[in-house]
Amino acid sequence: MAQLPPGIRFITSFSRDQWYRAFIFTLTFFLYASFHLSRKPISIVKGELHKHCAASHEVELSSYREYAAQIQSVKKLSNASQCGWEPFDKNNYKQLLGALDYSFLCAYAIGMYLSGIIGERLPIRYYLTVGMLASGLFTAMFGLGYFCNIHNLWFYIMAQIANGLVQTTGWPSVVTCIGNWFGKGRRGLIMGIWNSHTSVGNILGSLIAAYWVSTCWGLSFVMPGVIIAVMGIVCFLFLIEHPKDISCSCTPSSRDHEPSISTEFVVSSKAFLNGASRFRVQMPTLNAKETCKSQDSEMQHLLIDSENSMTSQNSSTVGTGEGRHGTSAISFLGALRIPGVIEFSLCLLFAKLVSYTFLFWLPLYITNVEHLDAKRAGDLSTLFDVGGIFGGILAGLISDRLEKRASTCGMMLLLAAPTLYMFSTVSKMGLEATVVMLLISGALVNGPYALITTAVSADLGTHKSLKGNARALSTVTAIIDGTGSVGAALGPLLAGLISPSGWNNVFYMLMVADGCALLFLLHLIQKELRCNADHTLFKEH
Repeated sequence: MAQLPPGIRFITSFSRDQWYRAFIFTLTFFLYASFHLSRKPISIVKGELHKHCAASHEVELSSYREYAAQIQSVKKLSNASQCGWEPFDKNNYKQLLGALDYSFLCAYAIGMYLSGIIGERLPIRYYLTVGMLASGLFTAMFGLGYFCNIHNLWFYIMAQIANGLVQTTGWPSVVTCIGNWFGKGRRGLIMGIWNSHTSVGNILGSLIAAYWVSTCWGLSFVMPGVIIAVMGIVCFLFLIEHPKDISCSCTPSSRDHEPSISTEFVVSSKAFLNGASRFRVQMPTLNAKETCKSQDSEMQHLLIDSENSMTSQNSSTVGTGEGRHGTSAISFLGALRIPGVIEFSLCLLFAKLVSYTFLFWLPLYITNVEHLDAKRAGDLSTLFDVGGIFGGILAGLISDRLEKRASTCGMMLLLAAPTLYMFSTVSKMGLEATVVMLLISGALVNGPYALITTAVSADLGTHKSLKGNARALSTVTAIIDGTGSVGAALGPLLAGLISPSGWNNVFYMLMVADGCALLFLLHLIQKELRCNADHTLFKEH
């Protein structure tokens, strides 16, 4: 009998369940990458919407007046604006461009709170498909303003508002789906790798938009709109919401929703039924980390339940896992009561403020500082997202290793603030220094943001206090990301208002935001360190 080829042996070395998980991982990766791909063009096109005035912003006042006089003479001769695309060719162009960002992000933040609640009650595949098709339509609609020669500001604002609302269908849906398929064991690393879809989408969106920005900027929106619409069709044809939908034996959710009691304690509880003396001998096998976790009121409730009826609780846990569609979805207030949701939500508000300020304003900043055209500035800005890929993976790896999500985020936030100051200083020294600082800043800024929106959201959405209610993940994810989106809306708006007084002031604002993000995590960090100290003390004794 002939030996199987190496490629076939490699394929058959994986089980059917592993192939399904790899498929869902890849599919959801590209689905959400297409969302970010469709968000990026506006930051690339800003330099074209106000191309000449943007290039002359950093010159001295006297030379600016001379330049403006030349522009005015050309405008009179050609009867057309040479300062960009009307209405963004005015002196207050930064405020107008900031209004576009704010319109999208404000609608996104408001819609996110509703999206999670709606998403818990609808099939993910249908909900996500409709959202992606609508997002493709409204993304392309912005670009149609170029082909239809539309110069009404409200047209572009309404396109941004509509797109912001429909894009809220994406994040709760894909996080819920990936959370259903992957357990907590290496969730930080897995989701750190998976969350690189954000940076991949930004990079692809930048490259696609930059390709047409100088010749036909309308296509910079139309092509991403077509791509996300096509991916919506792919979602409808192939997305599998839960392993149980295909009778898959890999059910990581059973691990995620187990009671907050170690295996040793379960054995000890069974021994207690046979005799108190046996229970007293085996009781010290309770893990110190579990002892620390059980200090929460929710955990104490679970301990009481387990002592009263261990068998009844186990059967209940299995039942809720299998009958997930029969479980009532968690309420908004119920999700807020989960320990850590409020703290991480407020932290993400400021972390996302920093990240989205870079997302929407970095190409224009590079254009002003490095005096590059819109295409080259867009290409260079992708390095920030490249750094973000490594930052997200590193944050997930460290948090898995230390088993401390809040401490990992706090450490990166602490390093991010001085790095932003260095970026504002070093980026004026030349292109090489800008490249290095873009990579470092991208890693430190996007690391905490990536960890909170993925692994932390999934952990809290499958918190043990929920007793196996798998229908809380979408709501928890929406609350955390929705609160973060408030900061995402404020960041670009503040950047548009502050930047006329100097880019240094924008970076000071971002540094303060990083400090506030760290402040909201201090309680959780202290709790993690206290648990670690208790665990060390337990080992010594």
